Amino acid sequence: MTDDARTSHEAHDAEGRTPSDFTDGGHGTPESRRADSSGPSGADLPRPDGPEFSRPEFLPAGEGPFQADRPRDDGWSQLGAQPGRARWGGGRRDQPELLRHDDGHGDRRDDGYGVRPGDGYGDRPGDRDVPPGEGGRDPGFTGEHWGDPSGRPRHDTAVFASQPAPPPPAQAFGMGPGWAPPPGGPSGPGSFGGPPPASAPVRRGPRTATLVVLALMIALLASTLGSVGTYLLTKPSGSGRDPSFSLGGAPTGSNTRAPDSVAGVASKVLPSVVSLAVEGGASSSTGSGFLIKGGYVVTNNHVVANAGTTGQIQIQFNNRKSTSAVVVGTDPESDLAVVKPAETFGAPEITLGNSDNVVVGDPVIAIGSPLGLTGTVTSGIVSSLNRPVQAGEENSTEATWLSAVQTDAAINPGNSGGPLVNVNGEVIGVNSAIATLGRSVGGQSGSIGLGFAIPVNHARRVAQELITTGKAKKSRIGVAIDPTYQGVGVRIATESRQGAQPVEPNGPAAQAGLKPGDVILEVEGVVLQDGNELIAMIRNRAPGEKLSVKYQRGGQESTATVTVGVAPEQPSPKPS
Repeated sequence: MTDDARTSHEAHDAEGRTPSDFTDGGHGTPESRRADSSGPSGADLPRPDGPEFSRPEFLPAGEGPFQADRPRDDGWSQLGAQPGRARWGGGRRDQPELLRHDDGHGDRRDDGYGVRPGDGYGDRPGDRDVPPGEGGRDPGFTGEHWGDPSGRPRHDTAVFASQPAPPPPAQAFGMGPGWAPPPGGPSGPGSFGGPPPASAPVRRGPRTATLVVLALMIALLASTLGSVGTYLLTKPSGSGRDPSFSLGGAPTGSNTRAPDSVAGVASKVLPSVVSLAVEGGASSSTGSGFLIKGGYVVTNNHVVANAGTTGQIQIQFNNRKSTSAVVVGTDPESDLAVVKPAETFGAPEITLGNSDNVVVGDPVIAIGSPLGLTGTVTSGIVSSLNRPVQAGEENSTEATWLSAVQTDAAINPGNSGGPLVNVNGEVIGVNSAIATLGRSVGGQSGSIGLGFAIPVNHARRVAQELITTGKAKKSRIGVAIDPTYQGVGVRIATESRQGAQPVEPNGPAAQAGLKPGDVILEVEGVVLQDGNELIAMIRNRAPGEKLSVKYQRGGQESTATVTVGVAPEQPSPKPS
């Protein structure tokens, strides 16, 4: 098909309009209504009396006639009825859309009004003519809005049956502005502006958003069903047992500890600590001790006192090896004793520290066998110093006076004789006593956080004397204390008692200038609270030490220097 210029008359003849399209209202001549099926389409030519316009974008140009046997469903079902089908809105569906013009009035055309004879519109001789206006016709109807599906004004409506309208591309909907329904067009069934006819519904696929939501819902449902199924298959039985239960393996780590930590100190000291079991006729006792130079073991006197001269002592070392032991010497006044084991099994000796360097708050560790539980380690701090403690029964020849190191490290029966060490693993005291809220039948109550240890400087001196001589010297200053005095400090007695003078003649106190009735206020700067504190302090000093003493006489304070002496030895009882 080609586009060629024509005269206005030729263009007018080719438009193939109905008579009502002409402005003169005439029916036209056969020549004016003739359309050449082989000629160019009226749609290809410009209207002589109107503005020039282009063809619709979807009509192909330059193609030959379409085959007469092309299938009827050629793609227009997606946009509505094909051009020419029921184009006047009321055409019969069983008639062909448009037929080719013949000469004269022999043309056959379905124009939506039916065929009437004699009016120039019918196609059979003898048909009655129906004048304009009858039968529902409107001679003034121009059909201006039924031409081009693109929405542009159309002035020619001739469509030839020998050349059906070309189909649009497949899947034409939604492919650009040119494929949309024309704005402002008619809205009847089968038209481009209205809804598609019932016989040809618009077929559209699901939107992308709908597919996404549907996929998410399916995934969620599948996940939920899977979780429920897994739970039902693996849920534990009513007994609470779960065959698949596991806590996993233990984390990796190291058992190495810093030397100054409790664990580090314990690993260093434990091999030097021993446990003692004493059998002495009708009684027995247990306790702890520690190995010192020469293979000797230091412990408390009250631990080995039951052995006497005929009892047995069994020592167990940290490696659980045991051996027998003998008593080397005892000092009931200081509650210290030294024993000699038959074998040490290569156990190392412990290191002795300096108790004079200890201050309140220092961390300490107590090691021993409380209640027979060997190798027990407890920790705490030094809670006080120079605490006067009397162990044993008061006014007894076996009474013990201690100027002790107080600690809150747990000490219980069985800890007696064990070491109290600092963070360097050095012994600063010998665990000896505990404070209790009362005594239970057959023994002491447990620890309440008040434990007492003999200062190691005193234990060193006594142990050395016991090993060398079998006896320990007893420190004295040669005064008698007035027990009735209730004032500040300690008052020296004014009267003799049981034949003893208040101040021993030519004794250490007398040589320093002290007299009966003097009140001793301080010793080495320590304010005295009672006589027990003075006794404990003097007995923990070694003979020959010099002490600075502040005293009061007749309302005047004075200072004197007293040298610690040695108490005379009491004759040991002998069998008569």
